[in-house]
Amino acid sequence: MSNIEFDKRHIWHPYTSSNNPLPCYEVVGASGVHIELSTGEKIVDGMSSWWGAIHGYNHPVLNQAAKNQLDKFSHVMFGGLTHQPAVDLCKTLIDITPLGLNRVFLADSDSVAVEVAIKMAMQYWACQGRETKNKVLALRNGYHGDTFTAMSVSDPISNMHSLFKNSLIEHYFAPAPQTQFNQRWNPDEIAPLRDILDEHHASIAALILEPIVQGSGGMRFYHPEYLKACRQLCDQYDVLLICDETATGFGRTGKLFACDHVNVTPDIMCLGSAITGGYMALAATLCTNDVAQGVCEGSPGVFMHGPTCMGNPLACAVANASIAFLLNADWELRVNNIFEQLSEELMPLKQHIAVYDVRTLGAIGVVEMKQSVDVAAIQKVCIQHGAWIKPFGKLVYLIPPFICSKTDVTTLTNALKKGIEAAC
Repeated sequence: MSNIEFDKRHIWHPYTSSNNPLPCYEVVGASGVHIELSTGEKIVDGMSSWWGAIHGYNHPVLNQAAKNQLDKFSHVMFGGLTHQPAVDLCKTLIDITPLGLNRVFLADSDSVAVEVAIKMAMQYWACQGRETKNKVLALRNGYHGDTFTAMSVSDPISNMHSLFKNSLIEHYFAPAPQTQFNQRWNPDEIAPLRDILDEHHASIAALILEPIVQGSGGMRFYHPEYLKACRQLCDQYDVLLICDETATGFGRTGKLFACDHVNVTPDIMCLGSAITGGYMALAATLCTNDVAQGVCEGSPGVFMHGPTCMGNPLACAVANASIAFLLNADWELRVNNIFEQLSEELMPLKQHIAVYDVRTLGAIGVVEMKQSVDVAAIQKVCIQHGAWIKPFGKLVYLIPPFICSKTDVTTLTNALKKGIEAAC
């Protein structure tokens, strides 16, 4: 039995049916921006392995960091022990994230970082004697992960988790931001969120949102002033602000963090995906001193969370190498070049009869179709034209590695166009 046949019969992939799975392609190698398939094709990765592989694959600097740490130790428990890679990583995160985030909890996945953030917010208010503040306010079209608490603050209608709505805690939801990133800001847009806070702030522990870019909830880019207004309202109504930057962090939107577009410091920030350059699972939840101290003031006096693999030394060592490489490279120029090229090469698709909208921001390019697309058909055509693209719903999008050349980006945009043509 071939690997592909075994996989089809026995292995469950993300968001696929076990009864009728989408086609799966076997990878035998990856280097730079290219993925090599067992059938011989070398294709440009347009997905950065779901936001993470910002430096591409088989990177010599990251490889060496992993090898050096392996020669020392790959893992020790983080309960009662610490190590240089974790200390170095936390120092760096405190230095580069918005001013005031100076406590770091190292988690082991993006969804867990969100779980930790919400648990922090809940425990913070409970330890202040305000147990009624036990709900979260989130945004429509938001997406925060696949675990149960993360699902509960993702859009209850349009997201992929609506099946579980009767099993999830009910939270509050404000309308999704409507003013797009480059449109003129309408201050009245914040009114619905203000109304919810005005009526329910006594029971709301935190507002959680994806700053500037709503990812899997529609790849929507909203106006930075909305984020600034959220910070002001949270201060006014005594509500914590959680910014989920698991997708937007480390340069993807053209700023190192999406919060930097308007110099907003959240009370709690979630990081993941690109933190190790896509090499392995690692995430972090940062908070202010006020939150950290508040969590530990009341009974039981400790934060009630502790993943088995938190602070993994191997992951931390690679994360340190990845972030150092990013900061020492001209990442802003690279991201801006990708932005300009994606804009130039994708915007003509706005005239396509089957296309609803085209939008770009940083190293993100999105083509929103009028109807849901045939994922398998588009992927097959894209591979034939040298690219790996993973559409979902009505969205055909690109989030390429920052090291892509102009030729690589053109390969991606041309393949995307061919895929759309074949699917329409």
